[in-house]
Amino acid sequence: MARIVMKFGGTSMAGTERIRRVAGIVRKQQAAGHEVAVVVSAMAGETDRLVNFCREANPLYDPAEYDVVVASGEQVTAGLLALTLQSMGCEARSWLGWQIPVRTMDAYAKARVNLIDGDALSAAMAAGQIAVIPGFQGVSEEGRITTMGRGGSDTSAVAVAAALKADRCDIYTDVDGVYTTDPRIVARARKQKYVTYEEMLELASVGAKVLQTRSVSLAMKENVRVQVLSSFIDDDAPPADELPGTMIVSDEEMEQIIKDTDMERQLVTGIAHDKNEARVVLTRVPDKPGAVTAIFTPLADASINVDMIIQNVGREKGETDVTFTVPQADLARAQALLEDRQDEIGYNRIITDAKVAKISVVGVGMKSHAGVAATMFKALSDRGINVQAISTSEIKVSVLIDEDETELAVRVLHTAYGLDDEG
Repeated sequence: MARIVMKFGGTSMAGTERIRRVAGIVRKQQAAGHEVAVVVSAMAGETDRLVNFCREANPLYDPAEYDVVVASGEQVTAGLLALTLQSMGCEARSWLGWQIPVRTMDAYAKARVNLIDGDALSAAMAAGQIAVIPGFQGVSEEGRITTMGRGGSDTSAVAVAAALKADRCDIYTDVDGVYTTDPRIVARARKQKYVTYEEMLELASVGAKVLQTRSVSLAMKENVRVQVLSSFIDDDAPPADELPGTMIVSDEEMEQIIKDTDMERQLVTGIAHDKNEARVVLTRVPDKPGAVTAIFTPLADASINVDMIIQNVGREKGETDVTFTVPQADLARAQALLEDRQDEIGYNRIITDAKVAKISVVGVGMKSHAGVAATMFKALSDRGINVQAISTSEIKVSVLIDEDETELAVRVLHTAYGLDDEG
């Protein structure tokens, strides 16, 4: 018998028929003898609808009241799933964020979990109750409803799993695992059986839409085993243990799996792409101490994340060009901030380009193998794809390219690293 936290996304909960399908999956897990808690998202599109109501009511809305409104979407699906499970003969009860309680910081609309008291929840599950929990929401120290930002239900599920000391956290979504790249771009992409926390964190941060970045970070911190599965399966599907999903595990567990199965460590785990980047170039910036600080401090103060940064070799006149990327949604704000500070920074002109994409190659195997970046640059060069910027980490190489060449670059690199499924 295992203690399992199951999480179902908005697509899985979109309507009573899909909720009934989810209830069937949950009931099978309990029938197999497991203790089960379920974390649910709002129905697909519901949160956007509620956000629009807030904007119509007051464009300068109070974030605390915004959270009251948008948190209601998950409450609806939690109640409906509990009712559906009861109709199937299961003992089920919804547990809202304040009832568990899920204690969060007071940052409305972007709260982070501080503490979950899982004692009452554990006792209910041990007594045979299926606990149904609305994701995305918690309660502040002042006793008010808070929400964790878009995609926060993944984080809720991992946090609950950590608090309950669950054997694993099953994330059910509209894909059946973590692939070497997007199967819609590369038909021969392979599903991975195991991926490390570190690899999944990098993939999530550079564009892979399978799991929310914060949820992976929390899973790594709390050592929660996470399994990615599809909820769109046949009615007579086997329990999750027998389904070919992807398990997110620690480096130590991965090493043991490789040792036990005589499996070879992959050099590259996956290739991700992100079209939500924008490039900013500041020309003829004074090449002196403090110049770069004057550029990036205002952006940081405005909570604008900067990713790739390139500073060219200084010109003879003591000037340099500085290139960096920001999220597309923040480009207009970033440009306005920098234009307001042109005299202070001392640059000549600002050039922006929103028609770019970031392509990233990720794999723990890079730590012990040379030549990964060289393979990437050669493969792109051979197909005439120009690299505009580069950033690296211990297990990742990212490049910025023209947006129109995204799909071609992903296919070329997928083949270059031998990731194509031969089957």
